[in-house]
Amino acid sequence: MNPVEILSLALGAGFSSGLNLYATVATLGLLQRYGVIHLPAALEILAHPWVLGIAAALYLLEFFADKVPYVDTLWDAIHTFIRPPAAALLAYGAAGAAAPEWRWGAALLAGGVALTSHGTKASARAAVNTSPEPFSNWVLSFGEDLLAVWLTWMATAHPVATTIIVAALVAFSVFILFHLFRFLRRSIDKLLAA
Repeated sequence: MNPVEILSLALGAGFSSGLNLYATVATLGLLQRYGVIHLPAALEILAHPWVLGIAAALYLLEFFADKVPYVDTLWDAIHTFIRPPAAALLAYGAAGAAAPEWRWGAALLAGGVALTSHGTKASARAAVNTSPEPFSNWVLSFGEDLLAVWLTWMATAHPVATTIIVAALVAFSVFILFHLFRFLRRSIDKLLAA
């Protein structure tokens, strides 16, 4: 893989891992298994049937947990400690042939991007959980899953476009997080003033 492909895989898999780690791993594994892409040697293990089976089973568990208000918040809270490190590990493996400083740089970048996308997802879902109807929660969940799979594929097929898309998604995430935290602060101020 050339440096642009490594950067794309680090960013794309990083962002999508922050949304849905198991869909990202399963997508990469399936793309490798069926010869659509050729992952670096360190990531070829993702195509092993056991890894694919575990990723698929955990994806199904997350798929259902993600549809239930407050269960999804608990799931996201637990995955704060799983998604970013796993994204860093994927990026470290993707940069397998690069010099150690580039591998660590890719890992740090992917972990940071995953933490940003995960933080945005978890915050937005917590805000949506205050809505009495379940449909907005389901729509967000389906959208996150589709974005995770699509972005993982994009990272392997269109590296330059993925880099640009992830940069725009990170900027959008920062914008969303800023406004969600402002809303939270105003809500707390109103509660304390009452």
